[in-house]
Amino acid sequence: MIGAEKPVLVVLEGDQHPGGCSAMDAIESAAVVRYTGEDGLAEALRGADALFIYDFLSTALRRAWPSADRLRWVHIASAGVDPVLFPALRSSDVTLTNSRGVFDDSIAEYVLGVILSFAKDFARSLDLQRQARWLHRESERIAGRRVLVVGTGPIGRAIARMLRAVGMRVSGMGRRARDDDPDFGVVHSSAELVRHLPGADYVVAVAPLTDATKGMFDATAFAAMKPGARFVNVGRGELVVTSDLVCALSDGRLAGAALDVFDTEPLPPDSPLWTLETVLVSPHMSGDFVGWRAALIEVFADNFRRWRTGEPLRNVVDKQLGYVPTRTESRREG
Repeated sequence: MIGAEKPVLVVLEGDQHPGGCSAMDAIESAAVVRYTGEDGLAEALRGADALFIYDFLSTALRRAWPSADRLRWVHIASAGVDPVLFPALRSSDVTLTNSRGVFDDSIAEYVLGVILSFAKDFARSLDLQRQARWLHRESERIAGRRVLVVGTGPIGRAIARMLRAVGMRVSGMGRRARDDDPDFGVVHSSAELVRHLPGADYVVAVAPLTDATKGMFDATAFAAMKPGARFVNVGRGELVVTSDLVCALSDGRLAGAALDVFDTEPLPPDSPLWTLETVLVSPHMSGDFVGWRAALIEVFADNFRRWRTGEPLRNVVDKQLGYVPTRTESRREG
């Protein structure tokens, strides 16, 4: 039990105000809630016990951190926590939680959708339709094609289950190699990325952004991929060296890429990714289903109730690893 006195909660709201729903109404009755934008965050954090980062792309907490004189808990409304993993937070005793689980199935649906779009040549069919041209073509099968999912967290697992359900041959890549995984079957060690890339028809990047994964898809990785393979990134833009990806697509080594995240967002108008015919660009929306904002608030509301009553919090991030570890995972295995 946190105590009888109402805790002070800061909500970094960004362009969207999370108030007005029943979940936030319940929180507002149990806490002193301070809604703020980035400019007012430092002032709002003085004397605050908890912070809900609803504006999950914001990096303002780093600048406002010196004002966090009583902070005990930070919750971010996303699965990725890299915007808040600066050294001072990592080394503090402040608990960090995320919203893991909200986007798993919708991102898996997106990945299946873009794979089908590539295999069935939907983009060209739409172009031909606009030209009123009847041009018969053959399409590809996806059953039996090999997929390497780089990242074995809950989103990666949801992707693996969905792709296996349509007959694709899926393997994973994570921190620890194993051959008895319930969703992937075989999981390869991420240290052996280049060794296993040549066997995949599709490579799906969904790894968390850490010091070890930043820039992991570079010229060496793309050169190792099978000629004609396709690349899908639904993880973080910084996993990829963009200029190296552009080169691999421009010279035809890769047959295509579906990109939902970028190292600079919004994607600049002069980026060559906009005009490459084999690239599908979406604006960081692969997980955003109708009702996703309410779902994020509900996850936080459940954790707030747990925090107030002294129950274990959901989705506690290991601040050194940079993500929520599985029950069997430990840093010693890295």
